Amino acid sequence: MATQMFEGRGHAAVYQKYRFAPGKELQHTILSYLREKKAIPAELAVDVGCGSGQGTHFLGEHFKKVVGTDISEAQIQEAKATPCMPNISYLVCPAEELPFQDGSVDVLTSFTAAHWFQLERFAREAQRVLRPGGCVAISTYTLDMSLRHGDCSQQLTRVFRECWDEILKYSNDKVKFVLDDYKAIFESLPFPDKKRITDIYDPIPMTVEGVVGYMESTSSYQTFKKNDPAAATSLLQETEKRMLETMGVSSRETPVEFLVRHVCVLGCKGC
Repeated sequence: MATQMFEGRGHAAVYQKYRFAPGKELQHTILSYLREKKAIPAELAVDVGCGSGQGTHFLGEHFKKVVGTDISEAQIQEAKATPCMPNISYLVCPAEELPFQDGSVDVLTSFTAAHWFQLERFAREAQRVLRPGGCVAISTYTLDMSLRHGDCSQQLTRVFRECWDEILKYSNDKVKFVLDDYKAIFESLPFPDKKRITDIYDPIPMTVEGVVGYMESTSSYQTFKKNDPAAATSLLQETEKRMLETMGVSSRETPVEFLVRHVCVLGCKGC
């Protein structure tokens, strides 16, 4: 069964507030591939490990019916509580046991979640539920983010990375799949027609509060907080203070650009 890391209601609420939707370049990469494979227009898209639904909302614009699934009931509650298009619904289930009939799904996606799955079981399940000619699009953003703001981008990124490096000391072993640019996930897919793209860059509009909130939403930070609440809280507070000082501003709502690199694994089931 998938690793369960986002179960708490408090963590799910932070996740819903601060996680960002797939960027424009990632969206374009996925949609271009699906059009190339004639997988859209289509009836049913399933977003596996959907969390609080950031990626699921994007799919709702392009498919007749979209179902977001997640192993965490708290995450699904957050997703259901967020306004969305009427063609989107959510359900709680493991990624390795999807409640869909054989060959009934047109497109299967996963945004920044597949590294938590049991890869071989998930790959078999993808093979089972996809229709002939159906596609998968599995992506993650990597850990080498940077920040942009005026002429202090380099200094701002340094402040962010110093905090980020402390948080990553508490990473789960599953993060190795992200560090390897989803190579193992690519290799696990049973489709001969597949590819892996590792250089998709998206500038995500955020604020200082949003960047700090993103770090708070990560599983690594939540583990850090459980081990040493005072130190974890102090680290984020000090980092926010340093970011504001570096930018020469006082408001947490000051805009910054969060530059992320995406990796995307794409595959098409044979007919």
